[in-house]
Amino acid sequence: MATSHPEFDKHTTGTEVAEAFSGQIQGKNVIITGVGPNSLGEALALAIGSQQPANLFLASRTEAKVQQVADEVRKLYPEVSIESVALDLASQKSIHAAAAHIQGLTDRIDILINNAGVMLLKPEKTEEGIEMQFGTNHIGPFLFTNLLMPQLKNAAKLSESGSTRIVNVTSAGYQISPIRFHDYNTEGKEVPLDERPPDRVPAMFNMEAPGYNGWIGYGQSKTANILFAMYLSHNLAKDGIVSYGVHPGSIETGLSRSLDDNGNEVISKTNDFWKTADQGAAGMLVAAFDPNLKSVSEPSAVYLADCQFDELQPHATSLDVAERLFHLSEELVGMEFPL
Repeated sequence: MATSHPEFDKHTTGTEVAEAFSGQIQGKNVIITGVGPNSLGEALALAIGSQQPANLFLASRTEAKVQQVADEVRKLYPEVSIESVALDLASQKSIHAAAAHIQGLTDRIDILINNAGVMLLKPEKTEEGIEMQFGTNHIGPFLFTNLLMPQLKNAAKLSESGSTRIVNVTSAGYQISPIRFHDYNTEGKEVPLDERPPDRVPAMFNMEAPGYNGWIGYGQSKTANILFAMYLSHNLAKDGIVSYGVHPGSIETGLSRSLDDNGNEVISKTNDFWKTADQGAAGMLVAAFDPNLKSVSEPSAVYLADCQFDELQPHATSLDVAERLFHLSEELVGMEFPL
């Protein structure tokens, strides 16, 4: 399987991708999380808004920030219906309220882009006591997505198979860590060898010692984004829904605002090409709208980077691990979601 535009690469902008897939965007109901000024969410909203979607639901923890972006999109594209949604992915109560709010406005969701995320080096926990990166980057989107599954399935019934999609923003940082089922709160507990960082991971990311390791927590959460996409694609193919995990590239956004000087220095050395937010949005738009991506050829063929498919490290390729993660996630939200 290949994308329809092999010429798209790390330099391609979201604006260019949206123009290329204008016909796939028109008339769609799209949800974007993590929307705020100078963010990937803003770049996504502007690119999609330019191509006449039916409705844009823009979600963020900070209402003033999402409203600022909504006003900007309305000014440029007044014909687009835009709804701002308060969504704190570190609060399951907030997630339930946000999903209910959207469900009260529409019975059809064509595209869900789970874009919001955090990166932390110091330990924090969600309202439910889950490690903040795992809770916000995976458990929050897991709950939000499954609560909205009836609306996604309704859209799929009315559309060509595979055009209803769930896009999870992941990161090449997934390579740092598998899912730590024996230590998902990243407390430094001893875990089996297959749950430890791979040998190739640089020592600065690989500290098997008591206590919190934010790099490992981040890597685990990004692996979870990929495995969640894998599980969804495998189990929702019968409903005409596909899901992808997308690495947007290295971008200077608010994601790293919680890092100290040392943490920012480490991040600065991970890539020699830094994208604009518009370039970072491009891969997500390929995953969401490329007509060539209406089915997944094999369970692990769900990962894109620089607008094209990329190979995954072994710890992010197992459907059995994806299923185990799905059930752990159900336990952590206190709900079951038979797909």
